[in-house]
Amino acid sequence: MTLPAATAVVPPLALAVPPAARPWPASRFVLVLGLALTALVALALVGLGWLDCRAAIEDGRQNQNLMARVLEDHATRTVESAALAINSLADRIEERPGRPAAEVGAMLRDVLSALPFMRSLALVDGQGMVLAATSVADAPGRVIDLKRLGPLPVQHNHDWLGPLVAGRGLGELATGAPSHAPQGLSFIPLMRLVHLGADTGTRLVGILNPDILANSQALMLADAGATAVLANYRGDLLATTASAGVTSGQRIGAHPLFSEQMLAREHGSYVGAGLLAPADGGPQIVSFRASRTRPLVVIVERSAAAVRAAWRRDVLDVAAVCAAAIALLGGMTVVAWRGMRARERTRGQLDLAQHEVARRERELSITVTSVQELIFRTDRQGAVTFVNARWEAFSGAPPEGAVGVRLAELAVPEQRARAEVLFDPQAGPGVRAAQVAIRRLDRAAPRLFEFSVVPLVETDGSIVGYAGSAVDVTDRVTAQQRLQTQLAVTELILENSPLPLSLRDVDGRYRSVNQAWEEFTGVARDQVLGRAVASQLTSEEHEFHAARDRELLERGAPLRYEANVMHRDGSRRDVVLVKVLLPGDSGASAGILTVLMDVSEFRSAERATREARDAAEEASRAKSEFVANISHELRTPLQSILGFSELGVARGQAQPRLAAMFQDIHASGQRMLALVNDLLDVAKIESSVGTFHLERTDLRPLITAVVHELSPQTAARNLHLDVQLAPQPLIAKVDPLRFQQVVRNVLANAIRFTPPRSRIELHADTTADAWIHLRVKDQGPGIPPSELERIFDAFAQSSTTKDGSGGTGLGLTICRKIVEIQDGRIDAENCAGGGAAFNIYIPLKASQESAPMPL
Repeated sequence: MTLPAATAVVPPLALAVPPAARPWPASRFVLVLGLALTALVALALVGLGWLDCRAAIEDGRQNQNLMARVLEDHATRTVESAALAINSLADRIEERPGRPAAEVGAMLRDVLSALPFMRSLALVDGQGMVLAATSVADAPGRVIDLKRLGPLPVQHNHDWLGPLVAGRGLGELATGAPSHAPQGLSFIPLMRLVHLGADTGTRLVGILNPDILANSQALMLADAGATAVLANYRGDLLATTASAGVTSGQRIGAHPLFSEQMLAREHGSYVGAGLLAPADGGPQIVSFRASRTRPLVVIVERSAAAVRAAWRRDVLDVAAVCAAAIALLGGMTVVAWRGMRARERTRGQLDLAQHEVARRERELSITVTSVQELIFRTDRQGAVTFVNARWEAFSGAPPEGAVGVRLAELAVPEQRARAEVLFDPQAGPGVRAAQVAIRRLDRAAPRLFEFSVVPLVETDGSIVGYAGSAVDVTDRVTAQQRLQTQLAVTELILENSPLPLSLRDVDGRYRSVNQAWEEFTGVARDQVLGRAVASQLTSEEHEFHAARDRELLERGAPLRYEANVMHRDGSRRDVVLVKVLLPGDSGASAGILTVLMDVSEFRSAERATREARDAAEEASRAKSEFVANISHELRTPLQSILGFSELGVARGQAQPRLAAMFQDIHASGQRMLALVNDLLDVAKIESSVGTFHLERTDLRPLITAVVHELSPQTAARNLHLDVQLAPQPLIAKVDPLRFQQVVRNVLANAIRFTPPRSRIELHADTTADAWIHLRVKDQGPGIPPSELERIFDAFAQSSTTKDGSGGTGLGLTICRKIVEIQDGRIDAENCAGGGAAFNIYIPLKASQESAPMPL
């Protein structure tokens, strides 16, 4: 088959579909129509039967509702008749309260003779004694248990119906006497209070026979499969038919009728759970009706399965006729379908050949159309006669204008000769391939295509045209060039890196090393490439590095550790090795890149620094011990000098000149003693921190005590001390005595350097970053900016205070050491209006244990 001389055309869709797969042939239509008609008739018959069954159940419900109404009316009229007789009798007895018992008994017998559904009548007082009765078993004078008859009514002129009581009559309720009532025999008491003088608890009791009510229910039920029961509102059964399967006196309060149905209505019916579970386990048809005047409810039940069984017996003959009609309709459908199917099979054989041709043509057309490469055919001069849909992506023009275009003319000028070779008749047979940059007709940037061209040769050997394909390789070639450039740059960087680098595969063989590695190890790369690392290391070194390699392979993250390796000059060097896994093509590790950093000089410097620090600490400790020892030795003669000078001043009062000399000696001794004490403090602080006893305390009382202690000095110089402390506790972990020493020293300096009749401010509060800030500001001469930090050095004083008013130069040194031991900081600053201020920072322990040092 030859391709058309234009763009590919897809064959009609109808030719591409097999004859057997054509939608809805006549045979299938007949079969589906016949089966649908058969199913429709069957569904119609089933639906009619279902509706008829529902109608049968609904008729049963209506009949049961009517029966429940009749039974309820009979039960209500029976109880109402008995109540009317009892109320009339009670009124007659109350007219003459003093009637003899015999006369009352005669009245009771007269009334009982007109009430066939009542067994007996009795008059019982409030203590349970029978005053008169119609039954011999209820003889007057017998005491019965009134609690079994139920509670007393609220009003005396109203009758009430009691619960079902086991026994024949009141004689069964006699106190202390055994009951001889037959099993299943019971009665329903109907009572009314009778006022006979002072006794307000006398009641007239009528014994209703529930068996009469049960017999009436059985006679009225025309359906032998139905059951009926009479119950009160609490769910106690008062009378039941024999087919009910339950006995009188049984409680059925859990019946759905009492928990669901009667809460919403007084009468009705439903299909669901009943008193009895039928043999098939199905639901019951339940009808109920509550009495209009009495707390009674009549329940009539019948098995829904029995109703359905009766319905099935009625429709059995009709179902047989319908089944025969459905079978006949189905058979006719199958016969018609088989005949038309045979005719269609014959026709399908004739269409098979045409379908196969159409399918092959469509597959070829779809393949040519959907291929991602440009497929073309040209004549002998290279002019296009056929292209697929990729022509637009190739040239930027629609395929409709491709016919007649020479492909060689689309090449950029510098590559046109290469394109002409592809369509040269003299080039001979065989596949011709070349990469040619093509100018796009939409003026976009040229794209690089890889052409494959095959000459179309006739039987006589002449070339009649060319067929081929072209693939856009612009992005691939560009990516390859960028990758090559990137690889070259990476290789150049690694090769010229000052750090020794090596690359090994997962088996431990060297794959690459750089020049720095060769210079560090003294081994040429051609001596190690392809060889195992173990050949360059001792067994101990190999096991050490192999363990690190295993750890790297398990973790996957870069690994950094230190080692001691051999240098090319034979010396051992301290190095830091950084190892990184290189990913492979399949996701597994392809190798390990190792970077070596020589840190021998850093480690030597660290050791020298550590040794120098140890020596300095030892010298400082020796100095502190020396200062402490010599200070202790100086205090002994100073005490003698001070003592004798005080004695000389006392005894030289008669000689003023001699007394003045002793006073000068005493003053010099005092200054010398102060210097020695400061030296001792410095020595103690530097030699041992254990002399500090840190505890959590409020700093405000400590500051107040120091202010009170120095108040004579401020008063002597006529200074005003402004003290402002925070209202909340300033809790810190300090040595109270040492902290007071710092406050005392700073405040004493402020008093000493502040002119008389000036002002000193002392403020203490917390900062936002959880620090306690104590600030002491004076109005003295201030401190030169260059000396703000130097005044805290030992024996250093400000140049503005070297007039004899200063001390030893150790006070602020001691303050700084004490504050730093307590994790604090002290500094000084000059104020804008004159004077200096000292700031003391102590960590606030009330909210957090530590915080960054304030700046």
